[in-house]
Amino acid sequence: MERNSLLICCGVVFFGLFSAATGFAAEATRIKGSSVQLVAPTQCAYPQSPALALGLTAAVALVIAQIIINVGIGCTYCNQSPHLSSSNWTIAVGCLVGSWFTFAVAFFLLLTAAAMNKRHGAFSTDFGSYYCYVVKPGVFAGGAALSIVSVTLGMLYYLTLISPSDNDAAALHQEGITPGQSKLPIQRSQGPVFVHEDTYRRRQFA
Repeated sequence: MERNSLLICCGVVFFGLFSAATGFAAEATRIKGSSVQLVAPTQCAYPQSPALALGLTAAVALVIAQIIINVGIGCTYCNQSPHLSSSNWTIAVGCLVGSWFTFAVAFFLLLTAAAMNKRHGAFSTDFGSYYCYVVKPGVFAGGAALSIVSVTLGMLYYLTLISPSDNDAAALHQEGITPGQSKLPIQRSQGPVFVHEDTYRRRQFA
């Protein structure tokens, strides 16, 4: 793996794991119904929570990871122009579609949960009673889990693109070259040189 590809993979893994970690942290620190008090029929008292900042951070980190993947894919097409086989191309397209789909859902969940966590107020029910609004459990965690899935599929798509194609491997095999072997001309030893008999005798008795 080239140095640029290694940097891209490290960056995607870092921001992907960071997004998941902050998403799970937002789930753990979200405002729960048991910690909210209804101080008046239409007024609720909410405690302080870092879930809003953590949810926004998770969403931003996920966007950065997706940007790195797509920039790396663009550089791969520009520099290498890979020609994938039909099977590898099917796998790559499937990973690409899955990565974008899970990215959209994860980003929506993280951003929506962060906004809802900030939404404070009391709401009436059909029976005339009031309740305090809180984010349902599992929304932040679902976004964090989908972040991991999105980054994993994006990495599989990128690694499929930078892997050597079957045509390249066959061409190297026909030339007798294995990956990592330098293509240098082989110096062959010179054939026998014939010397005249008189010249050989003069050299021998010199």
